[in-house]
Formats: sequence, C-alpha cells, structure tokens
Amino acid sequence: MSPKNAKVYVVDTNVVLNDIQNIVKLSDNGNNIIVFPETVLIELEDKKKILGEIGYQAREFARLLAQAKVKEADHKEGFKVAKFFVDHLVIHIISKDRYETDIDTAFMNESNDKRIIEVAVLAQQYYKGLKTIFVSLDVYARTFGILKNVKTETLHDDKAVVPEFDFVKTIEMEPLHIKKLQHASIFAFDPEHKPHNFSYIFKMTDSDTYPAIVHDGHIEVVSEHDFRGLKVKPINLEQKLYMKAILSHFYDLIVVDAKAGSGKTLLAFTCAMKLVERKHFDKIIYVRNSIESLDKGADVGYLAGNDEKFRIYNMALNDTLEHIAKKLLKKHDSQDNVHAVENKILELIAKYRIEKLWPGEARGRTLSDAVVILDEWQNSSEKTTQLILSRLDNSCTAIVIGSNRQIDNFYLNKYNNGLTKLLKETKNSQEHINMFAIELKKAVRGKYAEFSETVFDKKE
Repeated sequence: MSPKNAKVYVVDTNVVLNDIQNIVKLSDNGNNIIVFPETVLIELEDKKKILGEIGYQAREFARLLAQAKVKEADHKEGFKVAKFFVDHLVIHIISKDRYETDIDTAFMNESNDKRIIEVAVLAQQYYKGLKTIFVSLDVYARTFGILKNVKTETLHDDKAVVPEFDFVKTIEMEPLHIKKLQHASIFAFDPEHKPHNFSYIFKMTDSDTYPAIVHDGHIEVVSEHDFRGLKVKPINLEQKLYMKAILSHFYDLIVVDAKAGSGKTLLAFTCAMKLVERKHFDKIIYVRNSIESLDKGADVGYLAGNDEKFRIYNMALNDTLEHIAKKLLKKHDSQDNVHAVENKILELIAKYRIEKLWPGEARGRTLSDAVVILDEWQNSSEKTTQLILSRLDNSCTAIVIGSNRQIDNFYLNKYNNGLTKLLKETKNSQEHINMFAIELKKAVRGKYAEFSETVFDKKE
C-alpha cells in the first residue's frame, strides 16, 4: 500500500534520457510511484544502441530494470500493470491492450507522445485517491496532456538558477606593491576573497597589469617564463591564467566554460603534453561526449570497434593534434605536407600515450597517472560526470571543458548538465580536491568565429 500523500509520476522517455537520477529524485526514497508507459520502454530500448550520452542513459535504465524484482502483475480489463521494486524505487509499467492512437510512421514521435498520454489518463483512474502527474521535458507532450485534462510538470530543477561567476577579479594597486605579490596571502590584498575567485588581474596605477592565480590562499603571479618551450602559447590574459593553472600542477580539477574558438581544447593538450614531458603524468586520456547527430550515433552503434567507427567523435581531437603537428613541422623546417602531418600526429599519440575514451567504456575501469581531458562536457549529464570522475585515482588530474552556448543534447540544457554542476560547485570550499575554474570569453579562431558570435549571440 502506498501512503495517502504519495504521488504518482507518469514519466516520459526524455526524463530518463536527461539523467537516470531523475527517477530517484521523483521517487523520494520510495514514497512516490514511478509509472512507465510501455511506449517509453520501447523508445528506451531503441535508444540503447546510440553512441554517447543518450545511449548511456538508456542502458543505465535497462540495468536498473534488470535488477528490479516483480512484486505483482495486475491484469485489468483493457490494460495490465506490472509492479516492480528495486532499492528504494517503486516502478510500475502500464500496457494497454488497445490504443486509441494509431502509429503513424511519418509522425512517430507524435504518435508515441499521444500513446504515453493515454496511459497517463488511465493512471489517473487506476491510482484514484493519489495525485497523478505526467512529467516531460517536451512542451508538446505536456500540451497533449493538458488537452486530455492531465496534470503535467517539467523537471523541478529544469530552470534552477545558474549563478554568475566571478572567477577573475581585478584589483587596483600601487606599483610599489608588485614585489610583495608572489606567494603572498590573497587576503592581504583582497580581504573579501571568495573560494570562486581563482584568478586576479592586479592593475597598477601606471597601467601595467599582472595576472595571477590563487592556490591554497596564496598568489602565484603569471610570467612569460611559464610558457617557455610550449608548442602553442597563450595570446590573451584569460588564456595565460588557464595555462598557468594547468602547468602549475596545483589543481586536481580544472573546469573551463569557453566560447567557440577560444582555444580551450588546444591549450589543454599543449599543457598536458608539457606535464607528461615533466614526468608528472604518464599519459593523456581524451574523453568526448558529443551529440553531433542521433542518426549518426545510431548508425555506428555503441560497442567498441575500430577508429573509423568513432571518427565523428574524434574529429576535434584530430584537428587539435594536426594543429600542434603543423607547429612542430614549421619549427623544424620540415616539409609541411599531408604525409608529414599524419606521421607527426602518430608520433605525438605514441610519445604522449594519448588514449581516446568515450563514457560508455569507463564503467569498471580505473584511470591512473593521466591528464584526463573531458571535452564538450555541456553535453554530459550529472550522472555521466560522476561516472567518469569516479574512475580517476589520486594520481590523475582532470580538465573539464565545455560551452553552455553550444548544447547539442536534446535532453539537457544549461541548467542541468554536468559542466554547469561543476561550475556551481566552485561557489563552495572543497575539502577533498583542489579546484580551479575560468571562463574563456574571447574567440581567437578568427573572423568567422567573431562574426558568428556578434551576429547570433547578441540579445535583441
């Protein structure tokens, strides 16, 4: 028997694909009943084959269901209810014998939505006395529900506030204090320092500026000496702070929110290579969670295979290594042709032991002695972020890169993805890890990036 104040949540497919943890939150430690229409199960089964975040969430649900134990099967006239329990979850699956909505292959999504709403209407009658709510991220599905007099909601945290970040702070001071900056306590110059003030621009009255990062409450001034011998050098203050943070080897977790063309991935690899050269780490592991195309993801499948299968997910890595390879070839006056570049890329992969990993491969693994670069992380859920970070042992450092301006995952938004979760966490003092974060706001890719930023991101 469910408590009288229990709620019944009829869950749409997109709620699971957003993050499997949504089910746990809605369950409220087993106080509420989670109802899945059979159409949702069919859609999730289809999504299991997709490479990337969406497929991962669908497979997580399949694992959850596999662990569930059957409590009872209730056969009614015209429909059936299969009741399961697993951990603290109460899961019911409802199947109708006959649906009012015929499947139209030309409008499959709409047909499925309407069938799901049919089950929500049925649930209101079956769970009489309990509050029944249809939960979906899709405004059209919720509209179908409203038209059928079904109470609807989106996820409660769907529009949680994303705080403003003050990662880089400017302090004005007299030039005579410059000699006192290095290794000094930040509170001596900024008594109002907060945990998320990771970097500073010390602006002298004579117009000179000195960028610095903060580690363990102390100031580390950035100098040109920090970037000697690098294959790619920073060209603005934000990039200098970013690269200084990585090269200093002070931080366990570096989180970067950056606009397109800001050099975020290229600079991360440049610094990671230097850390490997310095013997701080043994290798570089590149993790990319991207949703370029659901159709492409379905085509390549999700099981491990050759590099060609994952080519669409590795193009960003190949572009980065190609850029570094060309820099090295020009530096040594080698012939800059296709074969020379390809050979240099292979040389870089071997020298720095660069490995490619996608989230579905991480389960059961432990990553050691590595700089782990998590790219395009705005397309990852909180659950996937937890999965990857929990695979790292104490000998690793993680660089999490993304842009909340470029979310390709239909089931995530700027409020609830893994990148935002980590950015929010910068507001708090961390007990277990040393954390650094920065926003890269300047595009350096060229005129097209600047043009698109100006035209398409401006507010009317």
